[in-house]
Amino acid sequence: MPAFPTPSPMWIAELFYSVQGEGLLAGVPSLFIRTSGCNLRCTWCDTPYTSWNAAGKHLTLDAVMDYTLAHSRGHVVLTGGEPLLAPELPELSRRLRAAAQHITIETAGTVWAEGVDCDLMSLSPKLRHATPVGTEWEARHEELRRRPDVVRRLMHAAGEYQFKFVVRDEADLAEVDEWVRDTGAGRGRVLLMPEGTTVEAMNERGAWLGEVCKRTGYRFAPRLHIYLYGNRRGT
Repeated sequence: MPAFPTPSPMWIAELFYSVQGEGLLAGVPSLFIRTSGCNLRCTWCDTPYTSWNAAGKHLTLDAVMDYTLAHSRGHVVLTGGEPLLAPELPELSRRLRAAAQHITIETAGTVWAEGVDCDLMSLSPKLRHATPVGTEWEARHEELRRRPDVVRRLMHAAGEYQFKFVVRDEADLAEVDEWVRDTGAGRGRVLLMPEGTTVEAMNERGAWLGEVCKRTGYRFAPRLHIYLYGNRRGT
């Protein structure tokens, strides 16, 4: 492996090996590198320890890479929080590329980071229902959450892209359609996920959302990790 400069340590919420639960690669064993820190505050955030109550520890890139190479079977997911906020992410992605890892970046699509390398850009723009109405974060979240200019750049910064939308009810569909028009995303690259963190919620909203996908041509995306492990860390 080539020598790399050593940037400042990354703020890491957790490192774990699991099965990808969402998107086009659902079911693929993957090593997850979850950064801490986010510029949004979604009402339903399922990783509040990276946003509302951000926590973690600072690890050198050498430590992150040592863990990754000891556990990965070839697929690595860079997630958060918002991983593109981490100034060390471009360097980490280059190290992962040099180590022949398939790289997915999971992002809300609000931040552009020069020099980041990945195979799959997984874009998850936040719909209006995610805005924390009545909190001190409401105005900031609403101002930042919709950046179609950034999303379009990110779409073309990787070999492939996907869109994952968390859908709560029928009102969300018009906004999904708006995103597709604004970005030119192919419908086969747009996945709709039912909002919820329990199997019961997945089943209830999933039955309705499956019919929506049949009608619209968007793809249905179950959250596989919820069914396998429940809503808990390290999965």
